[in-house]
Amino acid sequence: MIGRLLRAYRGMRLGTRLALGLGALSLVVFGVVGTALTTYMRDYLSAQLDTQLAQGQIAQSKSIADYGTLSGKKYYSWFYAVYDVADGTPELRKPEDPADLPKDVDDFTALARAQTTENTEVLRTEHLRGKGEYRLRACEVEPGVVLVSAAPMEDIEDTVGQLITIQVVTFGLALLALVVVGRGMLRRGLKPLSDMAHTARGITSHDLTDSARLPVRHDGRSGGPEVEELRTAFNTMLEHIDDSLAVRAKAEQRLRRFVADASHELRTPLMSVRGYADLFQYAAANAPEERDKHLARLRAEAARMGFLLDDLLLLARLDAAEVETPLRPQEADLVELVEQAADAFRVTHADHPLTVAPGPGSLKLRLDPQRVRQVLDNLLTNAAMHTPSGTPVSVAVSVANGAARVRIADAGPGIPPADRERVFDRFYRVDKARSRDRGGSGLGLAVAQSLIHAHGGRIDLTSEPGATEFTVTIPLALDRARKTRGNG
Repeated sequence: MIGRLLRAYRGMRLGTRLALGLGALSLVVFGVVGTALTTYMRDYLSAQLDTQLAQGQIAQSKSIADYGTLSGKKYYSWFYAVYDVADGTPELRKPEDPADLPKDVDDFTALARAQTTENTEVLRTEHLRGKGEYRLRACEVEPGVVLVSAAPMEDIEDTVGQLITIQVVTFGLALLALVVVGRGMLRRGLKPLSDMAHTARGITSHDLTDSARLPVRHDGRSGGPEVEELRTAFNTMLEHIDDSLAVRAKAEQRLRRFVADASHELRTPLMSVRGYADLFQYAAANAPEERDKHLARLRAEAARMGFLLDDLLLLARLDAAEVETPLRPQEADLVELVEQAADAFRVTHADHPLTVAPGPGSLKLRLDPQRVRQVLDNLLTNAAMHTPSGTPVSVAVSVANGAARVRIADAGPGIPPADRERVFDRFYRVDKARSRDRGGSGLGLAVAQSLIHAHGGRIDLTSEPGATEFTVTIPLALDRARKTRGNG
């Protein structure tokens, strides 16, 4: 039975359990208060009755001493007994009225004997057979005469009983009101906890694979400082989870887009290689010059696929730079690297006039010259491929704020604002319709940015119609910059 009650109690909601606990505590408090109040009232009424007995006996003692009787000094429902104790043994006098004595006078006699022994007034509460509880008092009227009076305690018991009834009813109603009102207040105060529990249940059924935001509660209902603190922590946790899920979803989308783009980029040369292989299988008797043309195309497609795979491998190694860095830093002259890249650009893109702005004659840095040259070639090639023939291109080298800067600018049509934030994404092309044979794979800027980041630097882009500028910034102290970037 007790086990079932405990299980039922544990199965109740927190507000109900708190209300019941509050009710039980209030019941104990009401019991202590009621007991104390009842005891005090009983003692007070008993003291009043003792005072009344003493005052009555004073008048009765005077009547006995003067007239030898109790005439006119009796109270309704009281009992009186007069004892002669001249020889030490109480002898009951004959009552003036048989109604003055109860049927059983043993308690009166015992009290008279006690008064004679103690030689002072004696008070006792006795139960008289057939009459109920009485308060007895014995006092000496005159030497050798003892008066015993008995007052009923029925009125006291009735008053105490009524007080107990009033207490039970009042405390019961107060307890009921306390439980009901307290349950309502607790339910209102715990409503934020219920909201948070509802949110938590919603999260369990929420699709965490999409980028939708989690249902964070900001209802503004107050439940006290503790609940407010819990709500703030809960909402902060949900915001953190939400941000983490958004980052993960974005990373997964980038990964899926990367895989799809990489597959698409590799599919084209592979299909070309497969097509030319089929030509050789089914048209092996072609003229030698025809076979040479097909072989040249095969080599071109294989080379293109090799470049793409090299770029993908380099990006993968840059992403895992903590494990294996692809850089081979050494002392090199950045100005010389820029001049070499400019010379190569003039040879391969003669239709784009290139200007190298005056700058420092030499700038020694500790860097990977091959990778930095690759970055410069990519940026210059990007300027030529995205601008019309005849568009001037300029290169400038400078030093400022402890870093070397290489500015590559062109006077082309510029990059649309919507594309500026994504030009460094892998496989992203500003001109979606541009052919891959002419436009490349869309990895050049991504590779350039990753290589410069590996050097502890950055690439900044500013563009508007008629002017596009890429600025490469490399710290003069490569090792310190890379260590700082790694700790950050």
